[in-house]
Amino acid sequence: MSESFKTIRQMCAEFGVTPRTLRFYESKELLFPQRDGQHRLFSRRDQARLKLILRGKRFGFSLEEIRQLLDMYDRDDSELKQLRKTYDIACQRLADMERQRDELNEAITELKQDLAWGEAVLRNADRPKAAE
Repeated sequence: MSESFKTIRQMCAEFGVTPRTLRFYESKELLFPQRDGQHRLFSRRDQARLKLILRGKRFGFSLEEIRQLLDMYDRDDSELKQLRKTYDIACQRLADMERQRDELNEAITELKQDLAWGEAVLRNADRPKAAE
């Protein structure tokens, strides 16, 4: 087997994914391994695509957004066009993540306030009643 091809087991070990994940990306036409009987052989191109897929997923890109970016490589070798599209999607994703962070910070603040109130109520309830 050529050095440039990897088996599904090698891909799993190198990228920390499961065979099911690789088959899923293949079914979604994001990866295109060659077949040798029942065995899948992943080219350097597939390896690069998987690296980009995983990076995109880590940043919260949808599979459709990832597909569009990968397809640009296939249709147009213009790195500038691809970079512009990637930049636009990344800016939008960053704005979404910052909005989610702000909403989460607000919820955390509210929960802390509610917990402080609950703690005070419980502390007062545990105090012995003064003799009447």
